[in-house]
Amino acid sequence: MAAGHGGALAQSSAPEQKPAEQKSPEEQAKEEAQRRSVEEYAEAAKLPGNAGLPECVWSGRRITMLLWRDDIDTAKRHMDLYERFGCPTEHLKIAFRCLVRQGNIDPKSPERLSERVHACWVNPDAATPAAATPAAPAQPAPAAAQ
Repeated sequence: MAAGHGGALAQSSAPEQKPAEQKSPEEQAKEEAQRRSVEEYAEAAKLPGNAGLPECVWSGRRITMLLWRDDIDTAKRHMDLYERFGCPTEHLKIAFRCLVRQGNIDPKSPERLSERVHACWVNPDAATPAAATPAAPAQPAPAAAQ
């Protein structure tokens, strides 16, 4: 009888391994999102001071997105939590400034906002692609006028 149970256990564990090898697209997307999240926090951890602490990154990015969406009241409530964690309000200001300088975001792609907010959080002084694009056409126009 013990041999029968062992065989049943071996049979029941074999089907469990098969689905683990063949992951659904949803599972693969979930794992990819989790991997990216871990990488984003590791990247932000390099920031000086408390701005790179996970709790500051998490709450700061959300506050920045709320400000962008004009949800000032909710952003203000989150600020209390952000400050309670000892997170730097100056970093929040410069990250939001970076986001605003980049210009409008397509409202049909909310993941774009999250990407921009993270990029501004990690490097708020980086040159923005939106600001560089208008400068390129402006240079040939004066040359054509001459």
